[in-house]
Amino acid sequence: MNANQLFFIKNKKVEIRGQKLPELQPNQVLVKNLYSAVSAGTEMLVYRGQLPDDMALDENLVAFNQQKNSYPLQYGYACVGEIEEIGEDGDATCIGNKVFSFQPHASHHICEMDSVINLPHGIDPKEAVFLANMETAVNLVQDANPHLGDRVVVMGQGVVGLLVSSILAEFPLASLDAVETLANRRILSVQSGTQETFSPASDEDITTLKDKLKLRTQPNSGDSSGGADVVFELTGSPVALNMAVDLCAYAGRIVVGSWYGTKSAHLNLGTRFHRNRINIMGSQVSTIAPELSGRWDKERRFSVTWDMIKKCHPAQFISHCIPFMQAEEAYRLLDDSPQDALQVIFDYQQ
Repeated sequence: MNANQLFFIKNKKVEIRGQKLPELQPNQVLVKNLYSAVSAGTEMLVYRGQLPDDMALDENLVAFNQQKNSYPLQYGYACVGEIEEIGEDGDATCIGNKVFSFQPHASHHICEMDSVINLPHGIDPKEAVFLANMETAVNLVQDANPHLGDRVVVMGQGVVGLLVSSILAEFPLASLDAVETLANRRILSVQSGTQETFSPASDEDITTLKDKLKLRTQPNSGDSSGGADVVFELTGSPVALNMAVDLCAYAGRIVVGSWYGTKSAHLNLGTRFHRNRINIMGSQVSTIAPELSGRWDKERRFSVTWDMIKKCHPAQFISHCIPFMQAEEAYRLLDDSPQDALQVIFDYQQ
């Protein structure tokens, strides 16, 4: 059968192409998609041609194993659909099951039976498209390892930032604050559980945040009292790292969840960073932190992720549901007016 598949064909240009799918193998399933979520971070790097030439799209996802990091290419990793057919000798009772797949945007796809994740009972498909981003948020919080009474700042309240804030709202923290440029996202942030939000463009806001964090830098010294025990950098902008250093406490942790692509970080590692023993760590969801891997695996993390989806109801963050055949409109919106779009999803039923 044929499938409509989305291709990034050149800088700021996407196209939907009809492609004949291969014959279904015994260990495979044919999935008809209902919805898929657009990753405004990673996919916009692909859209704008900002991916590093020497880096695979995602070496841990089977769907991208054979794909080169050059145009034309397919991308996307958050599809929710329904199993339409199964390969020979497969379990026929699986037909009709709603499943999540780490697959590029397409009307249909064929994948290994053991690569799809069945939606738990009661999970709406529009909630389920957040599985990948919620798993990222769970991984970020696990890597940060916040403690009782910590002061925490989340920089960036895009989808992942809002999900991280929603999870952290469950913790007995001393304070949970966010830094976000867009006013509408600051409103959603408070609704998600942060105490206060601050604009990085406002000197008054940042001074107020530093006062709240009890940051008191002594003259001619890099040492300070107070600060955030944990700072999450989730803005997608390398410039934000310097503010993260300014907000971080002595021996505090900056957890970088942003992927900058080809953008470089011009980071001030001078007096304050050096004297305050600040730890900057990368967090990436493809693997499990070594200190947890003896007790945690992907299955356990997915179980927690589904629980967080049930608690946080992330479908509230969907700003646009766009018919798949109008995909070009979605990427143009994210490129030209990111302030108007939070989570864009494709609807394959329209």
